Amino acid sequence: MEIVTKIAPICLALIMLGLGLGLSVKDFTRILRVPKDFFVGFFSQLVILPIVALAIALILNLPAPIAVGLMIIAAAPGGVTSNVLTKFANGDVALSISLTAIVSLISIVSVPFVVITSADILGVTISSNISMTGIALKMALVVTVPVVIGMTIRGLAENFISSKINIINKITGWLFVIVFAAIWIEEKDNILTYLAEAGLAVLILNVVMMTLAYFIAKKFVSGNAQQKCIALECGLQNGTLAVFVATLMFDDIAYMIPTAAYALIMYITGFIFIYILRKSN
Repeated sequence: MEIVTKIAPICLALIMLGLGLGLSVKDFTRILRVPKDFFVGFFSQLVILPIVALAIALILNLPAPIAVGLMIIAAAPGGVTSNVLTKFANGDVALSISLTAIVSLISIVSVPFVVITSADILGVTISSNISMTGIALKMALVVTVPVVIGMTIRGLAENFISSKINIINKITGWLFVIVFAAIWIEEKDNILTYLAEAGLAVLILNVVMMTLAYFIAKKFVSGNAQQKCIALECGLQNGTLAVFVATLMFDDIAYMIPTAAYALIMYITGFIFIYILRKSN
């Protein structure tokens, strides 16, 4: 666990810096032009996703660490991956970037709230040393501050950063891989046991949520590109942030396993989902 706890915060800060480098003020003001599309995605991700995860944890009667780990990944915002796959699916990339940006910034409050509240419902005792404010402040250092720095650099060197954004996205993708490689290497002896415990739950969460978000969006948003975006935004979470939260709050690696299992599964289901969407269109 020591490798992961050292690697995750550094990689997450660099990933969030990369996210900030890809953002400009218009990514935030765009929301004001089509607020309904943004709100449907925002509500699906911030409210419906954790409720679905909690329902799955209770129905499957998951072991406490796996159940809370499932809530951590459900509480995490979308990552840069969701922006890339939305582009690949011919979805609304601008909406995807706006959702990732806003939900990531709000996550410093929403993630500890969802995790602490759900742990209470699931009967998991959280150490009295851990407070919502403490977690929010630590998350702000590795989430909000790097995003703001990235946006500032982008504002000062717009043309240079814009020309290098594909390279930046590739680097953040590899940082994501490094975190999960560290988990799998450190826990290689227990991986099959963990996957057996968490695999079904994360697969159900991922597939149910992408499908549910797609049909909610179909009813409420402005078009097909927005539907694809919202479905993928609800199915591709920032696993590095989830790992960071799990290591902040718990000493047991079991809490981290659903995040690692989800990270493996979401790519497979994400590409299958895109393939189905492309065939149906």
